[in-house]
Amino acid sequence: MTVTSAGIPPASTAPVPTRRLNLISLVLVLGLGTTLLDTTIVNIALEHLRTVFHASVGDVQWLVTSYLLAYVAVIPVSGWVSERFGARNAWMFSVAVFLAGSILCGLATSLPALVAFRALQGIGGGMLMPITISILTRAAGPDRITQAMIAVALPAQLAPILGSVLGGTILESSSWRWLFLINVPICLAALVLAPRLLPAAARQSGHRLDVLGFLLLTPGVVAMAYGVGQATDAGGFAAVGAWLPILAGMVLLFAFTVHSLRTRHRSLIDVRVFARRSFGLSSVIVFANGFSLYALMFLLPLFYQQVRGETVLHTGLLLIPQAVGSVVFFVLARRFVARVDGRLVVAAGVLLTMTGILPFALAGLHGGTALLLVGQLAQGIGFGAIMQPVMTLAFASLGHDEAPRGSAAFSVVQRVGSPFGVAVIAVILQTLLSSATTPVAFTGAFWWIFGLSAIPLLLVFFLPGSKNVDPADSAVVEI
Repeated sequence: MTVTSAGIPPASTAPVPTRRLNLISLVLVLGLGTTLLDTTIVNIALEHLRTVFHASVGDVQWLVTSYLLAYVAVIPVSGWVSERFGARNAWMFSVAVFLAGSILCGLATSLPALVAFRALQGIGGGMLMPITISILTRAAGPDRITQAMIAVALPAQLAPILGSVLGGTILESSSWRWLFLINVPICLAALVLAPRLLPAAARQSGHRLDVLGFLLLTPGVVAMAYGVGQATDAGGFAAVGAWLPILAGMVLLFAFTVHSLRTRHRSLIDVRVFARRSFGLSSVIVFANGFSLYALMFLLPLFYQQVRGETVLHTGLLLIPQAVGSVVFFVLARRFVARVDGRLVVAAGVLLTMTGILPFALAGLHGGTALLLVGQLAQGIGFGAIMQPVMTLAFASLGHDEAPRGSAAFSVVQRVGSPFGVAVIAVILQTLLSSATTPVAFTGAFWWIFGLSAIPLLLVFFLPGSKNVDPADSAVVEI
């Protein structure tokens, strides 16, 4: 059974001709490409936006965190939306929401407004990825699934490269508002072409939406991330504004767990799958991996601009090696390690990532740029080496009927690590900046990421042994 990243089983629609499949892929990449570019475009602009709005690092990180939290929040309901309204309609709605968020971001006059509109972008982006994969799997059929997935997966790997350079170019030559307004013509083109080229799918009655689960899970995650973000203010985690939301979030997540175990209907996320040793430990590893990856994506542009004094465009160019590393692993190295025990590949990926962080933890104000670039390349390869085998190990213990529920749960955990990584490292950096010089503060923040990135290394050998599997040979490539 083919399963998408949000647990959406494809309908039994007949595959389309190859030429039509290529056109469908083109339209889907148009819509999805803007959301993939948007993350790195905004990351490169954080220091500029901090100056524009006279904000602290803790405040400006919400431009990233609000997007990621909204993105995570809608993943579990994407399957229900696709069934209820039809995949094509749901896809167009997602693009339209992202388009509206982009326009409002470009017109924002304050940081709080920009943060709110980024969350609106996240709602559209979060639904777009799983629905895109669902449409592709239906249109391609089992014989051409690899070709279809590569059409989406390669742009996903290249987006960080293009986004950082494009963001730097825009800020060097125009207003920051074009960071968001550039999405408008691309989204409009996707919306014009979609009714003509995307296959229509009949609405299905499907399962009913777990409303109570949604009202417990989403506010729980948001409350915890909000509390962590508030720790940048005076008082740190001891402040009521920090520990109270964290506590409330923990209570909501506990309530969701109880609800998921007791409900007679299909839960938004079935927490029972986490009781499986392979799936549970793999979920912790993927959470930690997402935490470290997005913490670095948040910190590196600030490091180059605040510590090394680089321009925005130069920063965008300097960030390319990490994305190149991910592409290298995705295109080349994954086939080389396909017959190796997945646990060894993950361990090697963790060590490579930690090695890539070391040059930044030891960096000074000047020199050593080549070593920093090599370090970023190692980070990119390392992150790729962690993700691919962990996915295989996670699903090895799940039965056929458990795969859709496990896929939805895994996707949520994978994405939840991202906003927490950004929020926590922003708190650490802001705290260090209040008591140390800027270079020393960044050095301390990188050492924190170095230590936290070792968590998967402590867990991976508790997983059952398994041969790695090339994701190109499976039904869906995770992006």
